[in-house]
Amino acid sequence: MARPPFAAANPSPPPPPAPPRPPAPPSGRTGFGRETAAPAAERRTLVVGRGISVQGMVQDAERLVVEGKVEATLINAAELSVSPGGIFKGEIEVEDAEIAGTVDGTVVARGALIVKATGVVLGTARCRRLQVEDGGQITGRIEMITEAAARASAAAPVSSPMAALHSFET
Repeated sequence: MARPPFAAANPSPPPPPAPPRPPAPPSGRTGFGRETAAPAAERRTLVVGRGISVQGMVQDAERLVVEGKVEATLINAAELSVSPGGIFKGEIEVEDAEIAGTVDGTVVARGALIVKATGVVLGTARCRRLQVEDGGQITGRIEMITEAAARASAAAPVSSPMAALHSFET
């Protein structure tokens, strides 16, 4: 009797499979170097891919990644990321924003606003911390949120919200 090709002369049972390794815990850090309330893997994330357009109001997304085009209003998200070639038109309020594409409208970053070398912000940008890489562009109005503004808005409505902001026109 001929044995099939590649058959072992002394067949032995295969070794038992290795136990699965638990996944590494998510870091819980944003791209901005801060700890977040929810690890990135557990955040409700909306990704608008290249070649896709979305219009309307975005609700309950903690993180928005724009690679295509979004015309919307988004309030109280944790993070906005506009990739190179991505376009966001409208109003957005987030904890942190990183712009490598284009934002046309109003962006409020209660924490950091980072404009990458390929990034363009047209309109109004309000933030506590601003970083613009060489080549990044901001055309419009920049309003820096100060500690006084943050305390005033948390404690009571301010008669003029601009009273505690430093403003710059470009």
